[in-house]
Amino acid sequence: MSRSLKVVLLGLLVVMVFAGTVFAQSVFIYGRGGDSVRLDPADITDGESVKACTQIFENLVEFKDNSTAVEPGLATSWEVSEDGLTWTFNLRKGVKFHDGTPFNADAVVFSLMRQKDKEHPAHNGDFAYWNYMYNNVEDVWKTDDYTVKIKLSEPYAPFLYNMACFPVMIVSPTAMTENGVEHFRTHPVGTGPFKFVEWKRNDRIILDKNEDYWGEKAGVDRVIIRSIPENTTRLMALLAGEIHAMDGVSPENIKTLKEEKREDLKIVAQPGMNVGYLAMNMEKEPFGNNKVRKALAYAINKKKIVSELFEGMAVPAVNMLPPNLWGYNDEIEDYSYDPVKAKALLTAAGYPDGFKTDLWYMPVPRPYMPDGKLVAQAIQQDLKKIGVECNLVTYDWGTYLEKLENFEHTMCLIGWMGDNGDPDNFLYVLLDKDTAIPGSAQNYSNYKSEEYHNMMIEAQRSFDQKKRDTLYKDAQALLHEDVPTVPVAHAYNLAIVNTSVKGFKLHPTSNFWFDSVVVEE
Repeated sequence: MSRSLKVVLLGLLVVMVFAGTVFAQSVFIYGRGGDSVRLDPADITDGESVKACTQIFENLVEFKDNSTAVEPGLATSWEVSEDGLTWTFNLRKGVKFHDGTPFNADAVVFSLMRQKDKEHPAHNGDFAYWNYMYNNVEDVWKTDDYTVKIKLSEPYAPFLYNMACFPVMIVSPTAMTENGVEHFRTHPVGTGPFKFVEWKRNDRIILDKNEDYWGEKAGVDRVIIRSIPENTTRLMALLAGEIHAMDGVSPENIKTLKEEKREDLKIVAQPGMNVGYLAMNMEKEPFGNNKVRKALAYAINKKKIVSELFEGMAVPAVNMLPPNLWGYNDEIEDYSYDPVKAKALLTAAGYPDGFKTDLWYMPVPRPYMPDGKLVAQAIQQDLKKIGVECNLVTYDWGTYLEKLENFEHTMCLIGWMGDNGDPDNFLYVLLDKDTAIPGSAQNYSNYKSEEYHNMMIEAQRSFDQKKRDTLYKDAQALLHEDVPTVPVAHAYNLAIVNTSVKGFKLHPTSNFWFDSVVVEE
């Protein structure tokens, strides 16, 4: 055999071995509705960026599967001082970042202080969540290589739950310092079960299994997160076998899937940590009148809305707090659908012939309300029965939110997806008087109850879980009586998954972790 022929055959053998390796590699392909903005967990606000970051980075503490209870992550244990101001985290040893550098206390201090300290060399970004969730952090320092202390300005019981959220994921100081923050945002380096490989904008993010992961290794060798914006196109890709799973599931997708009767696909659903609701601006007439607000609560047929417009993939809401969170008051009886009682309340309020108003609705589908316009039209018809004439109003999404934050609306449809699994994240954020600030309001009802506010602050400063539970239940009872909002629905978290995929999990926070996924071909 000639030398040249041997070289050719050897080359072919190498190609065959390489091809065999690639072919044998297990891959999970996930379809979503949009691309990530950046992959720096401290400076993201969008869910699509979070989906990728949760595969790459980790927190000191993590949420347990199927709950918002907290368990050890990169910290093995923690404690809080008697005055509730200083938290001590004991760090896990032997963990490495994807670039091979060690995880230690310096990395934790770097990851947190770059957000707090404006003079920090890596303080490059808006850090919106830091300003919102961690603004009570006064200082962060290490006491040794595997112990970190965090001092707060005041006792804040939800703090531990906040530490399980994406903004305080730990990044590699070396990768960020040597290559710069902007480079890091497209080439992230964390400690998680998957490490970054490639990002093709508006197409796909490719991640590979971290073979040096400190915990249980991922069940697939590679994850490909594809961006397929149009819902129908994304479903067609799933039906064609181009992807293994998809989110952003619409009622129309569910109808199509039922019609197709595909046994190789399944809908995965879980009660979501969210609420879609109607907010009435109490600073605008006639919504300052409690009888008017109660009348509207009786006039809206929630069960019909959920059944017909959510394809049953939600539950009618009684409270602003989702029923899968601790502190939920299940003794509250919802306002039943009763147009006669609603009409009587309007008459008692001085509006026997009803009134005219505007009803604002969201221009985009949201996980807590897949079609704001259809829900608005349903409410419009319900209110018309009691003499309330609603003019429907909408704007582009950015303008809509900006106008709501400035209280330009009368009534509006809106919603919220919980961040940290603590009732404070719903009840304080959405309805406390401190969040009814024109220009940045999240309390779109302009609800300003001093009694309610005192409950919220007392609950924030107490570390007695039973006491906090009682306070939140009492607060929901007060909301039920004052009716600043009409909770409409708690939508399910949804995904459609090929039956070859095992171990795919949904989580109440709406986040996804792919390390438990296995693809059986």
